[in-house]
Amino acid sequence: MRPDPVELTRALLHYDTINPPGQEEPCAHHLGGLLEAAGFRVTYHPLGPGRASLVARRGGRDGAKPLCFTGHIDIVPLGAKPWSRDPFAGETHDGRVYGRGSSDMKSGVAAFVAAAIELAPRLDHTAGVELVITAGEETGCEGAFDLLRRPGALGRAGAVVVAEPTSNYPYVGHKGAFWLEAVTHGVTAHGSMPEKGVNAVCKAAHAVVALERYRFATPPHPMMGQGTLTIGALHGGLNINSVPDRAAIALDMRTVPGQDHGHIRDELGRVLGPEVSFNTLLDVPPVYTEPDHEWVQQVFDVMQPVLGARPEARTATYFTDAAALHQGYGGPPIVILGPGEAHMAHQTDEYCVAERVLQSTDAFAHILRRWCGL
Repeated sequence: MRPDPVELTRALLHYDTINPPGQEEPCAHHLGGLLEAAGFRVTYHPLGPGRASLVARRGGRDGAKPLCFTGHIDIVPLGAKPWSRDPFAGETHDGRVYGRGSSDMKSGVAAFVAAAIELAPRLDHTAGVELVITAGEETGCEGAFDLLRRPGALGRAGAVVVAEPTSNYPYVGHKGAFWLEAVTHGVTAHGSMPEKGVNAVCKAAHAVVALERYRFATPPHPMMGQGTLTIGALHGGLNINSVPDRAAIALDMRTVPGQDHGHIRDELGRVLGPEVSFNTLLDVPPVYTEPDHEWVQQVFDVMQPVLGARPEARTATYFTDAAALHQGYGGPPIVILGPGEAHMAHQTDEYCVAERVLQSTDAFAHILRRWCGL
């Protein structure tokens, strides 16, 4: 019997999985218990004290790769602005479910878990399904990349549905994220004798000017456009009356298919010169599936009556665990599709729309039935 996906969303919201520190393990075991009761083979993969991802499987046959659904159960902090509703109570009002993680993305996880449990008795001797529910996505897909490093943690997948918030509109990819810390060093000295020092902030200022003029040489992607580079932060010095001997520039680059992160780092090193060194903070590649792929078109078929019009190919602005799983599964087609509202992600008084959660559960079940020939 299918669990009520709205009530399951509310249950998941009761777990405080703010990352850091995460503490996703109790939430993972709640889901794992439901899946085990439905006949799924469930394995837990620790990511540190009180933290765990889980992988659940049912069905499967030789020569047929299962369909993967994936989502994360960690959430971002609440922010400084007070909430008007309890962020962990799963309150409902006017068809909305409120709480941190309601859109991003516990409603999506609840929807595909409910759909998989509904079909569980019919999945044996079919291609089957693999559910990948991760910890640590919000801090750079840590849980998904951890699964890649664990032999046997991931099985196979012929296609992947990432249930991130899209208001049930299917997306065919997202940009990558490449974050660097560009560091300059100097020699400290008393502020009254600057000639005895070397000012790291001044070196950083020259680097900032060069970065402002810098443009990627790679051509724009036909759907995602050109990659971008943003100077997100600049820190230097410890006190006003000393020559600073270290400064750091935080660079947020969003990349498109065709851009190689290693090449970008080398090119920036050439542009900024030997006075600047780099530390990699995040390296998440872009993901893209051609919209005319047969399975993508099947997903569009399923979503057309839900949306009232045939979907057009779109890409997401945020990154997802697909960046890791695409690599781990050997490059299958990927669609990002979930009930949450993208504009509510990370917002105060975050909510999801209950009707969309029900719609996505039905859609996920339909997609899985088609995959398994049911």
